[in-house]
Amino acid sequence: MSIFDNLKQAAPAEHSAGKVEEGSFTFVFNALPESLDELKALPEAALDTPYKTAALTVCALCAYAAAPEIGQEMLNFLKGPAPLSAYEISFLNDRFRDSKLVPFSYFAGATPENSYTPSQPFTLTVFSNPYSFGNEGWATLHLNSGGADSPRQIKLRLKPSEGKWYLSEQMILVGVRTPKADDPWS
Repeated sequence: MSIFDNLKQAAPAEHSAGKVEEGSFTFVFNALPESLDELKALPEAALDTPYKTAALTVCALCAYAAAPEIGQEMLNFLKGPAPLSAYEISFLNDRFRDSKLVPFSYFAGATPENSYTPSQPFTLTVFSNPYSFGNEGWATLHLNSGGADSPRQIKLRLKPSEGKWYLSEQMILVGVRTPKADDPWS
């Protein structure tokens, strides 16, 4: 049984190579990881670019929506030497109290019209802008949501001794448009 059964997104973790574009990276997942081991088995788990860590952050937040304990394990892996604080866990629990759809809205095909059900395979584009790498050892990358008008950000930090990029802060769990099926005004 998949952790995503309750959320309409189910499948075992598989992956195909990401497509690289100028200023952006597109990641294609045949399925979302359902455990920390499945997340670590993905090529992106090398965390050798901030784009990979950002893409896995979205996957981990999807897992958190389905199974908070599993999502927390994934996020702690992505945060490296600075695991989730009690405040961050409380924030995540608060964000997922009313809706579990927001992280899915970053995948291609997820819109309010289809209740943020992504197209499969799960496709996610992470991009930079001219200010993304303004401070050495830090990156602020962006993602578009099918339910928002402006890009959302994920902040990452390089640990030079390991050559790995870790999640510092995510600002992607901001509300999205109400799914059409739940909107009394649609």
